[in-house]
Amino acid sequence: MPDETLPTPLPPVENTDESPTESFGDLFAQFERTHSHKTDGDTKQLEGTVVTVDAESVYLDIGFKTEGILPRTAFENNAEGLTPGSKFPVSVKGRNPEGYYELSRIHVAQPKDWSSLSEAFTQKAAVSGIVTGVVKGGLTVDVGVRAFMPASRSGVRDAAEMEKLVGQEITCLIIKLDTTEEDVVVDRRVIVEEQARSLEQSRYAELKEGDIVSGQVRSLASYGAFVDLGGIDGLLHISDIAWSRVNAAEDILSVGQQLQLKILKVEPESKRISLGLKQLQAEPWDSAAETYKEGQRITGTVTRLADFGAFVELEPGIEGLIHVSEMSWVKKVHKPSDLLKTGDRVDALVLSVNSAERRISLGLKQALGDPWTDVPQKFPVGSTIEGPVTRMMKFGAFVELTEGIEGLIHISEITAERHLHHPQDVLRTGQVVKAQVLAIDAEKRQIKLSMKQLVPTGLSEFLLEHKEGDVVSGRVVEQSPESALIELGEGIRAACPITKNTPAAAKDNSSASLDLSQLTSMLNARWKSGAAPAGSQPEPLSVGQVRSFKLVKLDQETQKIELALA
Repeated sequence: MPDETLPTPLPPVENTDESPTESFGDLFAQFERTHSHKTDGDTKQLEGTVVTVDAESVYLDIGFKTEGILPRTAFENNAEGLTPGSKFPVSVKGRNPEGYYELSRIHVAQPKDWSSLSEAFTQKAAVSGIVTGVVKGGLTVDVGVRAFMPASRSGVRDAAEMEKLVGQEITCLIIKLDTTEEDVVVDRRVIVEEQARSLEQSRYAELKEGDIVSGQVRSLASYGAFVDLGGIDGLLHISDIAWSRVNAAEDILSVGQQLQLKILKVEPESKRISLGLKQLQAEPWDSAAETYKEGQRITGTVTRLADFGAFVELEPGIEGLIHVSEMSWVKKVHKPSDLLKTGDRVDALVLSVNSAERRISLGLKQALGDPWTDVPQKFPVGSTIEGPVTRMMKFGAFVELTEGIEGLIHISEITAERHLHHPQDVLRTGQVVKAQVLAIDAEKRQIKLSMKQLVPTGLSEFLLEHKEGDVVSGRVVEQSPESALIELGEGIRAACPITKNTPAAAKDNSSASLDLSQLTSMLNARWKSGAAPAGSQPEPLSVGQVRSFKLVKLDQETQKIELALA
């Protein structure tokens, strides 16, 4: 091989894998015999495979018994994210004192005269050069002659990085050549960009779905993190960071952090790579059916509220839903925020588990116990309760018996003294009232109450003033073949059985024309005397007729009266 493309071989370096007499020239000749990759020019283009990376250098397998070496600066981003196994085209320049082969990323030769410079300029071929210094507006480069490289074409971003190029071997293009004025201008940026594109293409070709790769977090966004995979970026979406809910990528990740990731999808055409971090961990839903059973009591944290319920985190990656209908036995919950807020720790019961659909239904009220269970024992029918009026509707007023338990006083059960148009005619919200329990329907969760039943009535007074055997006057208000309903005074009615000895109803009853408007006062006046109307004669019972009756039975407890015709 001509001397202009390879430097004078260095003295042999001791190596257990090589003969002490082996020289660089011998090894390179051997490599030429066994490798067929050729390029234009006099030197051999090789394929190097990254073996390892240290703080300053990248070591590559080039098919020789000894590895080749390149400075980290020969790679994009100072070789950050570069992984073993990556392949790059290289050429051998010589051998360093440690015995490693010095390599160049691109197979180029340094021009030796103006004719070779002209040829490279005409063919737009890359040339090799050494950066010799920083000058105003750029750098000086030795490409066989002194050349100028504008700062904008250096491929670096600031003055500090330009300083680091001094003494470095670079590859560049000649963009201006004036042999008369000996004016040469070179461009490194176009070569760097081309190298980046080449690296990018090779990386896209290397990466496959399912691969586990190393990468460094380059930047964070609201929707995830961009990770440098060694020359190309992949997107770690926020939903693929962890199995648990992640509100912001910065809560979990930081710029510069090294990660092991799984490649979820590669799209070379659109240059998109989707990455996953949580996919390297076990999927918590896989064991959810074994971990959570129906009826199990759990404790969790409210993570978010929706119109229809509250989501509760049971463990990282597993959430259950408390529907609004499962929040309270006694309150109508319109929205979850009526009872809960994000961050609350709650106890709940597991109602159902569906691992396939990733759903766990939870009950908050079931964990608290149903207060209606012992209502019939605590508030038996006939007992008297006391409590505040909580709300009023047109049909009645609700009264709180105990926390979470309400009963309804229908408007007709508020007072017997007068007809009400609305409960607010006599009641107000917050007013403490007494009422009697009339009925309980635990299944429907309803309690019927009455206030008027606790107020003394004309019937109570009548029972106190009379005894069994007394004869009183009353008016027949209803009649059937078996009995007649007799009115003994205002609001006082009793039943009188009709037997075979009772006279049958007359076909024509002149008493039906009696002025009934005065009848109530007349009957009240005769409670104590028991006297029948003057001139009355035994005759058959008929509706509207006023007769004398005997009090057969008076029951104070049931407030009932039984009569017989006197």
